[in-house]
Amino acid sequence: MRLVTAVIKPYKLDDVRSALAEIGVQGMTVTEVKGFGRQKGHTELYRGAEYVIDFLPKMKIEIAIEAGQMDQVIETITRAARTGKIGDGKIFVTRLEEVVRVRTGETGKAAL
Repeated sequence: MRLVTAVIKPYKLDDVRSALAEIGVQGMTVTEVKGFGRQKGHTELYRGAEYVIDFLPKMKIEIAIEAGQMDQVIETITRAARTGKIGDGKIFVTRLEEVVRVRTGETGKAAL
């Protein structure tokens, strides 16, 4: 089992969710986060004063999947989230030791 964590631009969330639903991904956790990478934020003007916004709004998507789905899920997220501009995001994949469904006590693949 794997945990796929993707950090993407906020306005691409609906595209990514729809694309993942089309390939059969049934659930995900989405969190609003802030961060920066190579784009290093930007400068804005407020009431005549210039200030730097270091942390940009992003969406973090977490999906627990079977290992066999990993390549398809990564490709789907990449295709749906890509704009071709800096700041499109990152995808991280980690191994899951165990998954437990709280309601039923099911474990492993059955809990996904």
